[in-house]
Amino acid sequence: MTREEIKGLLPHREPMLLVDEASVMEDHTAVGRYTVRGDEWFLQGHFPGNPVVPGVVLCEMMGQTCCVLLADKIVGMTPYFTGIDKVKFRNSVLPGDTIEMHCAIKRSLRTFYFTECSAYVNGKLCVSGELSFALVK
Repeated sequence: MTREEIKGLLPHREPMLLVDEASVMEDHTAVGRYTVRGDEWFLQGHFPGNPVVPGVVLCEMMGQTCCVLLADKIVGMTPYFTGIDKVKFRNSVLPGDTIEMHCAIKRSLRTFYFTECSAYVNGKLCVSGELSFALVK
């Protein structure tokens, strides 16, 4: 999916749309990518002279990638985080980096979805964790 196709799925818009491209793989996982340009709002004060993508933004990037897996269920719904668990930050994401998010649905219960996610820069693990969502009309 291109950025414009992702906009057809997610309610997010600039500056909160944090996935440039995404696809669903044969193994039913989603892979999303975002290239950090360096002029993003979240880098302005985090940290002056040493810009680093904040952890909460990395979680949002993974969450938006998860929604690609819910494409057929998300129409007319809004995805809301219900949990962020077991998240570990291992390496920094910096301006110029292209971060690649990998997400899989582990289980669902009605309109609740439980996922496992990880994100990498140049094959190096930066963050991993379990995210959960509710789809709300």
